[in-house]
Amino acid sequence: MVTLDAIRAAAARIQGAVERTPFLRSRTLSRLTGCELYLKFENLQFTASFKERGALNKLLSLSDVERKRGVIAMSAGNHAQAVAYHASRLGIPALIVMPKGSPNTKIKNTQVHGARVVLEGESLAEAGAHARELARRENLVFVHPYEDPLIIEGQGTVGLEMLEAVPDLDLLVVPVGGGGLIAGIATAARAMKPGIRVVGVESKTYPSMHQRLNGQPIKVGGDTIAEGIAVKEVGDIAFGIIRKEVEEVLVVPEETIERAVVALIEIEKTVAEGAGAAALAALLEHPQRFAGRKVGLPISGGNIDSRVLASVLMRGLVRDQRLVRLRVTMPDVSGSLAKVAQIIADAGGNIVEVIHQRIFGTSSVKSPEVEFLIETRDREHTDALARALADKGVRAILL
Repeated sequence: MVTLDAIRAAAARIQGAVERTPFLRSRTLSRLTGCELYLKFENLQFTASFKERGALNKLLSLSDVERKRGVIAMSAGNHAQAVAYHASRLGIPALIVMPKGSPNTKIKNTQVHGARVVLEGESLAEAGAHARELARRENLVFVHPYEDPLIIEGQGTVGLEMLEAVPDLDLLVVPVGGGGLIAGIATAARAMKPGIRVVGVESKTYPSMHQRLNGQPIKVGGDTIAEGIAVKEVGDIAFGIIRKEVEEVLVVPEETIERAVVALIEIEKTVAEGAGAAALAALLEHPQRFAGRKVGLPISGGNIDSRVLASVLMRGLVRDQRLVRLRVTMPDVSGSLAKVAQIIADAGGNIVEVIHQRIFGTSSVKSPEVEFLIETRDREHTDALARALADKGVRAILL
């Protein structure tokens, strides 16, 4: 149902209305992951996600009668924004049903693009059920985020562009939610270069495609930073393509997805949401699978709440021990705090915060505890700072 010719037709159809995003080699990430790595910056689309491709391809296929009726979609965010934006451009009324827990930035941006937004359900599946009921009741055209050949063909233009830019790629790594993106990319890539390998990536909390491919019962759920791929019911069309064209679907933990978000912003100076960083997370989690290969992956989206991004970045500093908390027990005499602070400064640590504790948890009223939040260069610098304190007779515990 989905072919290379159909994907090329979709590319011609959406040309000029969707960005042909950069596909660039990352020298630093290549060194860190042990492969020759190319990044497709789909977070640079106008709505910061690849979803524009499939949404526009679908909307352009509608008849004049269908356009007047209007469209409805269910989405955790990126498909919502894509449908809202391009429907508005084309003069098509749009109604979007989003799960109640959708990120605020995605809800707001969907409304900004002119769509009417309804928050319903605790999951994408529940939002989808409500959207189908509204479609029936209000006679709207349902625009599914992944279970539609036109959507998959639009998403497949990502793979088309990757292979046109770098024809000798060995392997593609693609995030998997409902499966539309990887199904489209795999169809295009495998038709253009039959020997190329395609690998999918899911969050450990929502490994629905991995489970289905391996004949396991679908058991998903829980909090995830990658809400864009937090899908329980994967697409049947996509599943058929993935089973044939995709080598495997890897599963990565939340912590590694956070590490990937941090790596992209610190190294590439680009913002990726959790789902957008999932493919890189697979390389960080399973480097041996990709070592020595020429690998391409899409940064599929960049819509992440500022508060969540700030927390992820701070957690990254803590994880790398570039932001540490030291508890120091010191005598309750004049100048003790100043002496410890001077040792930390001489060792190159930057004191961010000090909490002086005289009442709770101290072993003696004469030995207050002081907690220092300290910025260091790296793990080795933190170890050197701790040794400097010990050499001066200061009792310090790394929390």
